[in-house]
Amino acid sequence: MSPACLALGPRQRQGAKHTSIFQYTKKLFLSKQVGRAQALESVRKNAANALSMANLIMGLSSILCSLNRHYHHSCWLLLGGFLLDLADGAVARQLNACSALGAKMDDFADFTSFGLATALLLQTQGVLDGLLAIAYVLAVFARLCFFSSEIPFTYRGLPCPYASSLLVSIFLLTGGNVMLLRVAAIVMILFMVDRGFYPHDKVLESQLWKKVIYAGGILAVLLLPTTVTSIYYLTWSASYIFSPFAIWSCKA
Repeated sequence: MSPACLALGPRQRQGAKHTSIFQYTKKLFLSKQVGRAQALESVRKNAANALSMANLIMGLSSILCSLNRHYHHSCWLLLGGFLLDLADGAVARQLNACSALGAKMDDFADFTSFGLATALLLQTQGVLDGLLAIAYVLAVFARLCFFSSEIPFTYRGLPCPYASSLLVSIFLLTGGNVMLLRVAAIVMILFMVDRGFYPHDKVLESQLWKKVIYAGGILAVLLLPTTVTSIYYLTWSASYIFSPFAIWSCKA
């Protein structure tokens, strides 16, 4: 015990002891609050990045499935990536957590899932098939890297997740009919490299009916038969691809 404490009486020493315990408890409580606040801030900043990472994992898993000829599983993974892609942008904007790193992660995940993984659904078997797959991947690459728009929330060329969703739906409905898939891929390439504008659909930040469609997409993947799910996503993606302003133009 220090000389200063020895100079105090018993009651004074007891009071000093209680004060030190109170200060220690206060510091511990404040440190916990700061740690909790930092943890919440980290979650806020990285929530959208986590969704982009999940989309990337979906895409990589889809590639592995296609390389092993498990195309059906690959399609379901791509539909999951489609839903994640619609969600990550909404989460980033709602939490005010948009960043250059998040944008790069999102673009890389989109290129992996909706470029490489989707192109493998074309089941290339020759030189021409390979050239078509390469053209599809390059169209997605050009769409993500070079077709930027100066109009807020507006894209140049078709957003690649919708092209992927359309191809996946056709694959599931036709049992992987190669001819139909290749024709659809050519049409989607033309839409993606077109310099025309597509509105930002903002499904989770807009009218209630869009949110209902998104929720229906989740339920379709989890509960509905393959045929019904395929028709649902085919209708959803085709309506945006061919009637973007008449149906999906967002005023939110």
